Amino acid sequence: MNLKEFSDKLFSYDSALIFCHNRPDGDTLGCGLALKAAFAQKGKKADIVCVSDIPLKFGFLLSGVRIFKPNEIEEKYAAHVAVDCSAEMMINDAYSLFVKNTETFNVDHHVSNTKYAKYNYVENTGACCEILYGILKYAGVMTDKYISDCLILGIVTDTGNFMHGNTTENTLSVAGRLLASGAALHDISYRMFKSQPKSRATLHSRVMSRMKFYENDRVALISILKKDLEECSATSDMTEGFIDFPLSVDGVEVAVSLLENRENSYKISLRSKGRVNVNEIAASFGGGGHDLASGCVICGFYEDVKDKIIRAISLSL
Repeated sequence: MNLKEFSDKLFSYDSALIFCHNRPDGDTLGCGLALKAAFAQKGKKADIVCVSDIPLKFGFLLSGVRIFKPNEIEEKYAAHVAVDCSAEMMINDAYSLFVKNTETFNVDHHVSNTKYAKYNYVENTGACCEILYGILKYAGVMTDKYISDCLILGIVTDTGNFMHGNTTENTLSVAGRLLASGAALHDISYRMFKSQPKSRATLHSRVMSRMKFYENDRVALISILKKDLEECSATSDMTEGFIDFPLSVDGVEVAVSLLENRENSYKISLRSKGRVNVNEIAASFGGGGHDLASGCVICGFYEDVKDKIIRAISLSL
């Protein structure tokens, strides 16, 4: 199924429930909000569901929009659509709701995507919002300022403000067309990369002061523990972007972030400058993502988890 066929099929339904992944970032939310607005433009109904709370920094696009929790969904929708969700586990506890519908769609840009839906469109692009732009274009949706803002949010955040290696000619072309449609690139970039509360700045300082190096300084590791979040009055969503700092160190090939999400369980984020395929490493622990940016969850005591991930990386250096 090519992109036009996928778009035609998706917009043939009169209603849709859109699924964003847990711990939502700008790309999954940008896709969800843009698709909801596109359905409304076509006179169709769409709602968004997510198991996690939405980070406050995205509030500027949420005026008048309700993001539902899975247990709040009471009505039925003609189709269920997952955006920027590479695997079932990314939908998390909402997956049981997702599969209650036989007409399921999966739009994603991760090479590790498990193609869990009835209709799948997966393409290795800079951001899922880049794909969604094409879907909306084929559907004849007008990319007004709001939709343009939603889509540029996803592109800006997933490409690191166009600094990551996943930025392509097409990425910039789509961004240019969104700018022409009124996307507030400067304002959104500032909100995502420059503006931050004091609690995040305090947490960032604490975490980076404990950064450790391994494998002759080719691997840099940071850890964010639950007590760090509590003592800094911070939330886990504030750690987005932390991993970019260790990767910026000269000589470092792979950066690792260990985020304690519950007792004896750690969310692992991996970034590579290019020599190491971190998607393969994440996949060995049941995760995935992109060649240069991936993640997984590892359970166990902190020291054991740290040793496991460092050992796996060392085999690829």
